[in-house]
Amino acid sequence: MTQDVTPKPPTGDRPDLENLDAALSHVDQQVSSGSIASGAAKGILYSLIETLGTFVGDPDLPEHARSGYEGLLEAARELRAKLDH
Repeated sequence: MTQDVTPKPPTGDRPDLENLDAALSHVDQQVSSGSIASGAAKGILYSLIETLGTFVGDPDLPEHARSGYEGLLEAARELRAKLDH
C-alpha cells in the first residue's frame, strides 16, 4: 500500500484578498470585452462565490478581514446577476 505524500496546505491558510479581487476583476474585464463565454464566467463566479462564502462564514476570521471578503462576495454576486440577465 502506498501513502499519500501530497503536501497539504497549512490549516487556516487563505488566499490573499488581493488575489481573489484580481480574479474577480479579470472575470469582469473578460465579460465586458466579450472574451469569455458566459457559461465559463458563471462557472468561475460560482467557485469564487462559494470560496468567499466559506471565508465569510468562518468564525475564526478576524472582523477586519471579514468585511473585505464580504465586499468581494457582494461584487461577485452582482456580476453573476448581470450575467443572468
